[in-house]
Amino acid sequence: MELRIDRQALVPVVQQIVDALTGWIRQDAVQPGTRLPSVRQLARENLLSQSSVSEACERLVAQGVLASRHGCRFFVAPAAGHVSSDRDRQQDIPFILDGLLDSGAWELQLGCGGLPESWRESDDLGYAIRQVTRTDMAGLFNYSTPLGLPALREQLSRRLKQFNIEAEPDRILTSTGATHGLDLIVRTLLRPGCCVVVESPGHANLFDLLRLHGIDMLELPRTPSGPDVDALQRLLETHRPSALFVNSVCHNPTGSSLAPAVAQRLLQLTKKHALLVIEDDVYADLQSSPRIRLAALDADVVYVGSFSKTLSSSLRVGFVVAPRSVIARLSRAKEITSMGGSRFCESVLATLLANGAYRKLVQRQRQRLGGDRVAVLQVLEDADWQVFGKPAGGMFIWARSPFCDYAGLQRLAKRFGVRLSSRTAFSPSGAESDWLRINVAYAHDPRALAFFRATALDRLPVS
Repeated sequence: MELRIDRQALVPVVQQIVDALTGWIRQDAVQPGTRLPSVRQLARENLLSQSSVSEACERLVAQGVLASRHGCRFFVAPAAGHVSSDRDRQQDIPFILDGLLDSGAWELQLGCGGLPESWRESDDLGYAIRQVTRTDMAGLFNYSTPLGLPALREQLSRRLKQFNIEAEPDRILTSTGATHGLDLIVRTLLRPGCCVVVESPGHANLFDLLRLHGIDMLELPRTPSGPDVDALQRLLETHRPSALFVNSVCHNPTGSSLAPAVAQRLLQLTKKHALLVIEDDVYADLQSSPRIRLAALDADVVYVGSFSKTLSSSLRVGFVVAPRSVIARLSRAKEITSMGGSRFCESVLATLLANGAYRKLVQRQRQRLGGDRVAVLQVLEDADWQVFGKPAGGMFIWARSPFCDYAGLQRLAKRFGVRLSSRTAFSPSGAESDWLRINVAYAHDPRALAFFRATALDRLPVS
């Protein structure tokens, strides 16, 4: 079996093996129970190490694509056979449905907020962990410093320059992920009973956090160019909000990014009304082209970033950039509520930033997301879905089906083994919407593609 491994590609060899085996199963309609060549044979025929082939097969077992017997031989799993047999043959949709109805044991999270586990890469992360355990014994046992590990804040300061954000290390505070950073901001800079402006649709976890702290929300419509600044002006003239939360680049859930003219006017309005601006930029590294940030235009903007979406959700490392007086207040709250961050996690991240491994990782992720995004947008267009702004980067597409019956759409999705995003989570008021968050990394799965094709008006099933 020829796997066609490209050793000059940015994608790691193990992931290429995973992709090649998955493609073979799907494209050749391989029947469930078919035995793969042995690990030794695959390695010998493709000039690969047995450990790489074995790791790739184990990943596919974890994904339910392969099954293992006696710990050494691999077979095509039943669910994989049902799905793969008709990836590109729309006329055989009923056959796929029958297979999925019988399986009933798995669902594709089409609106998931992160990358699939199969996209995560462990080699560089493992190397950095081993290096830290060998060279920084204190990192295994001690808290980090109040502001965060100095070596990491130095790396962050350099990295932010890529976004034209000038932030000296003493203006940076590390956090246990972006959610922790937002929590520190809300509990320190805002008061229960005040109101803030949030985007709609917007970040569901932020809405829950604000409710938890007893803060009221004013809804600001999101457009493909960013927040609706005319609507913002009306809100500011009618209410006295304390802050504005905005997701400038690769917006969650729409995938849109802030236009320069919108950014300029937004800052003019917030300055005029003395409004605190909190910029959430957790998807910054997934942008496919240079984009404007509010923090690059105004040093008073409080900027929040994270590495959970790209590197590891388990490491839980984020950061906040703000004026020094604000950082001092946030640092005190951080000490009281969490005793400081994890020096170990921060050391691992600092190592990956310093040796260039993280930069190469996100390059591969952007490249892969870009290819999948183009393919998914084309499928949605062919199926007559309406897309919000056609995003050029990030992992999200905000779209709605021509299938007007949402309950029927959910039933159809379930038959394909697909779970849709919540109708209400992305609205601050909990209003229902027909728009769906689609994660590009999941939408290229055969289950999702078959579902999209089945929603086209001329192929809707009869209830």
